[in-house]
Amino acid sequence: DLLGGAKVLRSKLSNPFETHELLLEGLPARALTFLIENLHSLQMDGLEKAAGMSLRTFQRRKAANAKPLSPEQSGRVWQFAEILAKAIKVFGTQEAAEKWLEQPAFGLERRRPIDLLATPAGAEMMKTYLGQIEYGVYV
Repeated sequence: DLLGGAKVLRSKLSNPFETHELLLEGLPARALTFLIENLHSLQMDGLEKAAGMSLRTFQRRKAANAKPLSPEQSGRVWQFAEILAKAIKVFGTQEAAEKWLEQPAFGLERRRPIDLLATPAGAEMMKTYLGQIEYGVYV
């Protein structure tokens, strides 16, 4: 839903294989536009790291809305949306999740969670950390 759902993605994804194929083909540029336009307070510098795309590149993408994102960009954007969705589930609201992403976290060696999304290893740490918070595991 953070990427616009079936309307923007042009299909309802019902299994991981369909998601894989969509990411290989490239997300529609409108999915990234939808995500960014529906953020509440997340700063662009953090989003640039998480999505792997500069503000200028995003602006060019928005102007050329018909061209899909590359598989790499698609994977990064999808990963960011997954982490944000998990944080929303854990913290209750999108606003709280976005605020948490930008604040240094004790269990992440005082690093900002959004900065860790720049690498696959960092994203895995985030998924694990959010799971620990969700289930009340001492971190």
